[in-house]
Amino acid sequence: MADSTHPLLSLADSGESEDTPPLVKHLPSLDSTIESVIGNFGWPQFLQTVLVSIAWVFDAQQTFISVFTDAHPTWHCTQLGDESCNSVSDICNLPTNSWAWDLPANTSILSEWNLECAASFVPGLPASSFFTGCLVGGLVLATLADSSLGRKNMLLLSCLMMSLSSLLTVIFSTNIWIYSALRFLCGFFRSTIGTCALVLSTELVGKRWRGQVGVVGFFCFAIGFLSLPAMAYMNRGSSWRSLYLWSSIPGIFYSILVHFFVRESPRWLFVSGREEEAMAILKSIASTHHDSSNWNFSGMCFEQETCNSNLYSTVKILVEKKWALRRLSAVMVIAFGVGLIYYGMPLGLGNLAFNLYLGVTFNALSELPSAFFTFFFIGKLKRKNSIIVFTTLSGVCSIMCVLKGKMWTRLQIGLELLSFFSACTVVNILFIYTIELFPTCVRNSAMSMTREAIVLGGVFCPMLVSAGRKESLASFGVFGLAIGCCGMFAACLPETRGGTLCDTMEEEEHKLEKASCNGVGEF
Repeated sequence: MADSTHPLLSLADSGESEDTPPLVKHLPSLDSTIESVIGNFGWPQFLQTVLVSIAWVFDAQQTFISVFTDAHPTWHCTQLGDESCNSVSDICNLPTNSWAWDLPANTSILSEWNLECAASFVPGLPASSFFTGCLVGGLVLATLADSSLGRKNMLLLSCLMMSLSSLLTVIFSTNIWIYSALRFLCGFFRSTIGTCALVLSTELVGKRWRGQVGVVGFFCFAIGFLSLPAMAYMNRGSSWRSLYLWSSIPGIFYSILVHFFVRESPRWLFVSGREEEAMAILKSIASTHHDSSNWNFSGMCFEQETCNSNLYSTVKILVEKKWALRRLSAVMVIAFGVGLIYYGMPLGLGNLAFNLYLGVTFNALSELPSAFFTFFFIGKLKRKNSIIVFTTLSGVCSIMCVLKGKMWTRLQIGLELLSFFSACTVVNILFIYTIELFPTCVRNSAMSMTREAIVLGGVFCPMLVSAGRKESLASFGVFGLAIGCCGMFAACLPETRGGTLCDTMEEEEHKLEKASCNGVGEF
């Protein structure tokens, strides 16, 4: 590890020729600088990582809360021995006085607002509105974390407004239309939480701990997902609004903690031209054995791209650079296919012959081994091959859920869990892969676009799940084909395992030129 007493980001040796091109006469990267300054991964970095990653807990709760609040409740015939009632599976074909809900009507929006016989798109409207809000919010808010607001402020704004809109859902939802509008608003602000949390946590450490730090957020997401069936089970028989209340108030308190205790990304501060603030943060998170009084910043010089204040400047940069557009397009295609499985499988649990509470619990638990697998093997896994293998496995298992027969019905939940586990693993790897593919000045925007593609898959899930109640091929079959085909686009991307993070577009292009000279192409 470099000596921390040396000037940070100092110019190359003065004995080098002045005619040396700027990109050849390359200054130390932020990767090496951050590692030399903060030293080994210590308590300050660990506490920052955990505090930032807690945002994933509330992200997961709002993402999958509709599995319970919008569920199709169970019902029973009111008169014993009524064969005409017992022989009918569709309550819309029965007189209203011949059946009743098993639980109070306010346990689900469908029973409270009498939506059991509404058009098929109506029950799925709130979930689709949420994912549509995520899609729109991602487009509107995506580049703010790279341009004007920064990682920390974007995380604070998103988490606070998501929690407040969830709280408003409890107060003002009097019908399906207002409820759907508030779910759209919640999704709008939720759209950037995971992106900002992941990028901020990984930018506080060097490349040695980048993968492991990124996985901490996935653990927190799994914990948030797992907390949902627990909260729903404790509130069974109560109003669906109580579930929103339990998930929104802690999110508001968490936002206050973010404001006072979370540090901004020193990488983002550097590329934004705010070197003094970046140095102060590096000092505050440095390992205790590093003596910051010996650091010499006077000779510091830094290759930077000051972030354009234009909201869509970073997206424009990504589109204008052919290599960046090619990478972004491939990553987004993969993300779309994964999104169909990732959001569709939990939403489709009601279509399987299995207990809903246990099904959601098992799905949430499958996030944990996925996160553990990624945590321990991310340093060894080749990104391209891993994505292709796991998307193929997920697709095959999803398609097999369509098969009929007593034996296959028993195996359905196992196949569904394996498919969901594989999709979770792909999401974990894909997020870290995206961080490695793009430089600091556009990284958050690239991550946001990747999550946008995943969410776009989620927009179609409620409709496919609704159609799958009559024919499972329309849901699980489509999910499997989509993720299997989209995963093959990973072959179009370069391998990034063990590489360094670049900070500017010029630095990334310099790395590409160097690789080309060594006979290693983009693919």
